[in-house]
Amino acid sequence: MTRVWKWNRPVTVREVLEDLQRERSIAYTTVMTVLDNLHQKGWVRREAEGRAYRYEAVSTRAAYAAALMNDAWSQSDNPAAALVAFFGMMSDEQRQALRDAVRMVQGPETTDTGADTGPENPGSAQDGGGR
Repeated sequence: MTRVWKWNRPVTVREVLEDLQRERSIAYTTVMTVLDNLHQKGWVRREAEGRAYRYEAVSTRAAYAAALMNDAWSQSDNPAAALVAFFGMMSDEQRQALRDAVRMVQGPETTDTGADTGPENPGSAQDGGGR
């Protein structure tokens, strides 16, 4: 998927193969099988072009990551504890990205009071600091 996302356009097995072969030896059939498996799972769509297919990602890398996180979180028997543990693993940069994302989702009507507590500030006094 990384190679398909990298180009952000439909790609052929040959293009992916040539890109991968810059780093390691890999067979054409291996790449073809992986892309076919991704198609079967619904992660890529394909369109015939002559005797070959062009493969294109169904969703962005960000949407895929979000779906994975949502799936993992929804499987937890204690979602709040899972979030606290996840926030505790985050770097300062990741926490800031989370704060920024929460602000974007909340929209302009929400004002930031500057307090270092609450859900937009993971790692705050509410969960023991975590920093």
